[in-house]
Amino acid sequence: MTFQFQDQLKKLPIPDLDKTCETYLKVLRPLQTEQERKNTEAAVRAFYSEDGIGRYLDDCLRKYAADKPSYIEQFWYDAYLNYDSPVVLNLNPFFLLEDDPFTQYVSSSIDPQIKRATKLTLSSLKFIQALKNETLSVDVLKNGKPLCMYQFTKLFGSSRIPTDEGCMMQSDPTSNHIVVMSKSQLYWFDVLDSKNNLILTDAELDINFHSIVFDSLRTSNNDIAKSSFGVLTTENRRIWANVRNNIIAENTINKEVLSIVDSALFILCLDDIEIDDLSQLSKNMLCGLSILDKGIQVGTCTNRWYDKLQIIVTKNGKAGINFEHTGVDGHTVLRFVSDIYTDSILSFAQSIDSHAPTLWKNNTKSSSQETEEYEEDLITIPRKLEWDLTPDLSLALRFAETRLSDLINQNEIRHLEFRSYGSTQIKKMKLSPDAFVQMAFQATYYALYGKVECTYEPAMTKHFFHGRTEAIRTVSLESNMFVRKFFDQTVSNEDKLGYLNQACKSHSNQTRMCSNGEGVDRHLYALFCLWKRLMSLHEINGTAKSSSNNNEFNFEIPDSIEDLPSIFADPGWDRINNTIISTSNCGNPALRLFGFGPVCPNGFGIGYIIKDDSISFCVGSKHRQTQRFLVTLNSYLQEIFEIWNQVELQRKTKLSFQTPPVKFEKSSKNLTTLLGGYGYFDVGEEDIKSRGQSPEPPLLNRGISGFSLRDIDKKLRLSEY
Repeated sequence: MTFQFQDQLKKLPIPDLDKTCETYLKVLRPLQTEQERKNTEAAVRAFYSEDGIGRYLDDCLRKYAADKPSYIEQFWYDAYLNYDSPVVLNLNPFFLLEDDPFTQYVSSSIDPQIKRATKLTLSSLKFIQALKNETLSVDVLKNGKPLCMYQFTKLFGSSRIPTDEGCMMQSDPTSNHIVVMSKSQLYWFDVLDSKNNLILTDAELDINFHSIVFDSLRTSNNDIAKSSFGVLTTENRRIWANVRNNIIAENTINKEVLSIVDSALFILCLDDIEIDDLSQLSKNMLCGLSILDKGIQVGTCTNRWYDKLQIIVTKNGKAGINFEHTGVDGHTVLRFVSDIYTDSILSFAQSIDSHAPTLWKNNTKSSSQETEEYEEDLITIPRKLEWDLTPDLSLALRFAETRLSDLINQNEIRHLEFRSYGSTQIKKMKLSPDAFVQMAFQATYYALYGKVECTYEPAMTKHFFHGRTEAIRTVSLESNMFVRKFFDQTVSNEDKLGYLNQACKSHSNQTRMCSNGEGVDRHLYALFCLWKRLMSLHEINGTAKSSSNNNEFNFEIPDSIEDLPSIFADPGWDRINNTIISTSNCGNPALRLFGFGPVCPNGFGIGYIIKDDSISFCVGSKHRQTQRFLVTLNSYLQEIFEIWNQVELQRKTKLSFQTPPVKFEKSSKNLTTLLGGYGYFDVGEEDIKSRGQSPEPPLLNRGISGFSLRDIDKKLRLSEY
């Protein structure tokens, strides 16, 4: 069942080069001055001209992709795996789950952490069992169109492995155990047999988790700080690779411990802390908390293993997911989270009515079942993973922890649960909920900084074989016009809604195009990566032909390959890949919050969930007035709704006269009055349309990208969560 439609899925199309270049100019135009636009146009024309390098690269890409599942897949993996900075706060996103009935109504005699951990683990094992048995139902779109299920094979039993030449993904399809972390100590035990039967009941899992917590609490905080091996996964990738290959691998005991962790189905993190504040909970799920006790780290940040999928449960039963992003996108993990949350709700119902429905078939193996058929050497009682703490390893742990603490303190996470309205009301306004929220981000940033910046949102392409995402570029001429008109007090409320409607339509059109595989980012990035590989081959061989031993690129390489193609040498390429506002819409009623860190030092990482009657936001930045951003966002959402109400009231009462533009007094608290006195907002509408400029004047420093082309492949790991 699970993979029944894989052979019927179409391959992700490679867009026409002319169309890609045309779209590239379109998405860049609202971010550039007139002169910048002209320079980019010249660079693009040279790139895709008949004798330009772009035609050659595009032809090579099509030949390369002929026998590949996807033309972008390997390049996309490399973009993640070659990334050298720590994955924590840079790559790994988090989900914060809603509370379930078990933890909401738990009695004083029951440990909410153990109860929640047991239910989530058991539900996760049922999901894994269905996946391994290929009985997991296929994901489909609203129209019933099936989605690619390949990513699920990378979700469990997988690990990111750092090497001296970058990272690689390792997956163990035979994995049948989990690893549990408590007080930064690691324990493991088997949970499935060779036929994918669950070998432990919820009562037995409960006992195992109780014994793990009890054992871990016997270790002093001082000892924990010195042996928190999970902090190594937060290191710079090259440092972590060096520790693995030259310190851990040389020790037989440590090598075996690492093998058990790498091959585990997933990591369960039991945090010895109670947290109720949502911003703190979000930070705990994203990067853990740094808490010092007399100079010793006792926070939850050491109780993590970021190279794998992690289920995190606090002492008061709050639960979340932190996942390694290379092989899976947010939609895939959301399906997993939604199913295990649903199963926990159904389990609660079954505790009341044994005839309540179930999500999966129960294949828990009894102690006497099938013993006559075969015997397996299974470990069902938790065993602690005992490391051999050598002096070199101890030093590596110390430095990793202090660098992690620095990294955590350099970032802040804030949340907003906007409860005034949600998708139901936005649809009444005849607007796309996602486009509406994206325009809210544009207006908020403009209100704070008086300019627009490069904004990114992922579009899912999983209806293609091995599909991942495409980049939606939110900033458009229409969005620029809207934000300027929204803050213009001479513009009527009706006209403001008209500009908002046009901006939302533009965004929806681009979303549709990107979802169909007709975006610009993935195609150009594949061409850029291909150019780099061909250039390297040319330099190595010193000939106009590639090596005959190379199976991927068995075609002629011209000498001109050594010159950086004009489209990538142009500053516009850096501009569009310097994502200041990185956003992602991912969630459903199973999630409370979802988020990730900023993708550039001066950026915002914004995860949001649009529900029927509310919108949840989680914003991360490197202390760039994150809370102020959310306060301004809240003000905008309230004000645009008031504007719509006023216009609707006028329409319903069928007023026969034109209501004059609203003139707010200086004492008004409306968001639009925040920008009073800034004359540079009086740029003419025709000016904007004809020049394609951002609303700010040339004197405003928008901030030029700090990326170098040498590092662009590392920086171009857009946050498609």
